[in-house]
Amino acid sequence: MSTEISDQLATASAAVAGVVAAVRDDQLDQATPCANFQVRDLLNHLIQVVHNFQAMARREEVDWTPGPDRLAGQWRTAFAAETSRLVDAWSDPDALEGDSAGMGLPQRVIGQMVLGDLVVHGWDLARATGQEYRVDPTLLPAVREFLDGMVETGRKMGAFGDPVDCPPDAGEFGELLALTGRDPAWQC
Repeated sequence: MSTEISDQLATASAAVAGVVAAVRDDQLDQATPCANFQVRDLLNHLIQVVHNFQAMARREEVDWTPGPDRLAGQWRTAFAAETSRLVDAWSDPDALEGDSAGMGLPQRVIGQMVLGDLVVHGWDLARATGQEYRVDPTLLPAVREFLDGMVETGRKMGAFGDPVDCPPDAGEFGELLALTGRDPAWQC
């Protein structure tokens, strides 16, 4: 069984897992478009996001405190396996029912939140490591819906920066990046 969110997560996860798989060890200390994150920090955050949003689909408690460095062993292939588990967790229609106990938001919004995290942080990671990154345009309406409803709250919580000017030729995804406080033209 699948849901609209799980199908979207499957598409986004495949793209991001490909970027993660291609990150070289010598790139881990490079800057990213996320001002407070180097590549290693961003990868650790993405791994934590994937784990915690699996639990949130099952309505389990999550812990957002920073933990140990998660880049040990076969972390690249483990990330791909964990994103598959994320998709499975959100494939259950019950995962989208009601509100999240931990965040007090509709579960559908929680699903869109993790989709947005994957899509935007996938771009961050690709830019920081000089990789190509193509966002499937079918994902953009759900990311836009999430941002339209939550970007101001996210700014107050420090998850998003102030919007930046977006070049007219940046396209829809560039506009969404600018809305999150990212410069669509950022280069490493």
